[in-house]
Amino acid sequence: MPSVTRTDPGLRRGSPAGSPSHRHGSAPDAAPQPSAQARSLLWLGVGVAVIAGLFLIDWLAPTLFPASLPTRAQDGLTLAISVLIESLPFVALGVVLSIVVQVWVPPGVIERWMPRRGWARRAVLSLLGMIVPVCECGNVPFARGLLMRGFSVPEALTFLIAAPIVNPIVIITTHQAFGFSDGILVARLVGGYAIANLIGWLYSRHPSPDALLTDRFRDTCELVVHEPGGRWRRTLAQFVIELRAVMPALVIGSALAGAVQVLIPREALLAIGANPALSIVAMMALAMVVSICSNVDAFFALSFASTFTPGSIVAFLLVGPLVDVKMLALMRTTFTWRTLGGIVVVVVLSAFAIGTAVNLLA
Repeated sequence: MPSVTRTDPGLRRGSPAGSPSHRHGSAPDAAPQPSAQARSLLWLGVGVAVIAGLFLIDWLAPTLFPASLPTRAQDGLTLAISVLIESLPFVALGVVLSIVVQVWVPPGVIERWMPRRGWARRAVLSLLGMIVPVCECGNVPFARGLLMRGFSVPEALTFLIAAPIVNPIVIITTHQAFGFSDGILVARLVGGYAIANLIGWLYSRHPSPDALLTDRFRDTCELVVHEPGGRWRRTLAQFVIELRAVMPALVIGSALAGAVQVLIPREALLAIGANPALSIVAMMALAMVVSICSNVDAFFALSFASTFTPGSIVAFLLVGPLVDVKMLALMRTTFTWRTLGGIVVVVVLSAFAIGTAVNLLA
């Protein structure tokens, strides 16, 4: 593993491992971090509260949902398992590619092909998804690998946001679903590329990009950089580290996606499909809820094309791969809640603007 304290101008800001700025959590006046047991108890309490809330809703408003609580619970479990099964192969592929980048690609091979200017590096990394065609779930461990290799936080974020949309599988499936009608395909590709570079530029202005990362990920970077042994030992160690990091988040994200789908009446979203502005909001909300893989979400969106505006379809295809509940759970393994909040705001506002433009031009 090469040292990430290199002097390459493109890598000076935001290098995650080996940098003194990554050790700010060890300062004497740093706030104490909650223990793993405290976090587990917190999530257990949240789960109990959610279950109690379900029973309370079923008792106070029995007519809100047509199906009984056991039926909705079974539907939620089925949806959660389907999201998990759909995502698992891509997560595994992303972990493998992450290890290849970190351990097996020699130092300087990737970096020598990168432009030296920050905006140009991010523009190139935005297109990396064209040769790494995994869905959004697999992009998270791959982006973690880029960070551990020494790429800056804004550069990794740019790849992470662009890759779920700017890759050949998504392009093919979106074309099969919509062709070139109403500019949906072009708006999705150009919009995804533009949003990714906008986020990369915004976070490149951050005075301390390392602060965008969680303390746990920075500790993982330190562990990986100083991992002893040969390549095969480092490969095995990194495989275990990445799976331990992303699998719990994937399970939690899948469970949230299943629960939200059965808690929010879909009829409430579909009832406003004809309104140009409200339809965009409804489809963005639906995209964050259903958490469908970006490789096949175009076919799901196609079923709404007859009742929703083209701009709302574009907004769905932009928001879903970037900030659905499953993706946010995975990104939380690396980035702070404040960082994720900023990403959600930028993505939602940008998707709304692009969807409105498509509605005006369609």
